[in-house]
Amino acid sequence: MTHLSGKRIALLATDGFEQSELEVPKQRLEEHNAKVDIVSLKPGEIWGWSHDDWGNPVKVDKTLDKVKVEDYDALVLPGGQINPDLLRADKNAVKFVRDFYKSKKPLAAICHAPWILIEAGIAKGRKMTSYHSMATDVKNAGADWVDQEVVVDQGLITSRNPKDLEAFSAKIIEEVSEGRHERRAVA
Repeated sequence: MTHLSGKRIALLATDGFEQSELEVPKQRLEEHNAKVDIVSLKPGEIWGWSHDDWGNPVKVDKTLDKVKVEDYDALVLPGGQINPDLLRADKNAVKFVRDFYKSKKPLAAICHAPWILIEAGIAKGRKMTSYHSMATDVKNAGADWVDQEVVVDQGLITSRNPKDLEAFSAKIIEEVSEGRHERRAVA
């Protein structure tokens, strides 16, 4: 088992995150001894979305205005439709994602979360995947969209949907533990 002792991971989300896309990566990272913080726009709790209704609340560990890129070894963006749409409309969330990408540390997005990557201007020239209904959005942003369970392009990790969560989580763990992000060229 890979150990991520001493590694800190930010999981950026707000209300309407896909329940499993936050919970599974968080659990897998913690099983490998990483410290995972739920970072959000507001303090308190955020509510997940599960199938066709509101899911369960999750406690926010830190608000976005209280964290820095330097605090973390990786950033994970869960999907759902509501969560990434709200985050891409928040200039501070977009700036944090853009700054995180520029840091060359692993950045992972699943399902509809590539909307945030597109808004941050970092999809162009990257090989990516996403939820199938977003393929045109990703292509229009200048990325090479492929239909695979997990895609890694120089530390940018993307996956399609909850069925890909185990492969997505495993790839995050691998990228963080092996420091592969250092190969990323920043434009």
